[in-house]
Amino acid sequence: MILQKVTDVTPEIVAAARDSLLAGGVALVPTDTVYGLAAAAGRPEAAARIFALKNRPAARNLPIMVSGVDQLPGLGVVITPDARKLLDAFAPGPITIAFGVDPAAAPEWLAGREEVAVRIPREEALLAIIRETGPLLVTSANAHAQETPETVPDILAMLDGEPDVVLDGGPRQSVPSTLVNCNLPAPRIERAGQIPADQIEKVLS
Repeated sequence: MILQKVTDVTPEIVAAARDSLLAGGVALVPTDTVYGLAAAAGRPEAAARIFALKNRPAARNLPIMVSGVDQLPGLGVVITPDARKLLDAFAPGPITIAFGVDPAAAPEWLAGREEVAVRIPREEALLAIIRETGPLLVTSANAHAQETPETVPDILAMLDGEPDVVLDGGPRQSVPSTLVNCNLPAPRIERAGQIPADQIEKVLS
């Protein structure tokens, strides 16, 4: 396991995470909400390791993080007018949006998916990594159905095994991003999070 303290975004930190992820590794990364476990898109063996680390049912799909709206077309997602409003108002930041997927435009690693949850984080180190790796599969760094600890030592004690790379950015809050499903006739908040419901509703009204 490679452990890096993240006090600034350096080429060495970005390279360590990038190289491990592109080789099929799993990274523990700080985000602007909770810590996350990350794997490169299109590496099913890495996604399987995330499920094992979390003791999470493998049938559940993993959310995706991108570095900006410019990476969304490559996912084949359908950006509705409501989704666009949320992106303009809150991204990058603590909002995750569930999009419908156009199968004709989706990459092979999303084959069969009708819906994907996507977020643009506001964490500079993570954004720098995603710019090098492309979209990442990222989910909260916790044991299945438990709250995400705020510190790296507590997370490592909880997981069933070790990630390949650990980026320790200091304590993080345990409140996740707000999840809004825009793949519905009317958008619906499916997970409460850092952005209050009234702010979401105001943007969509």
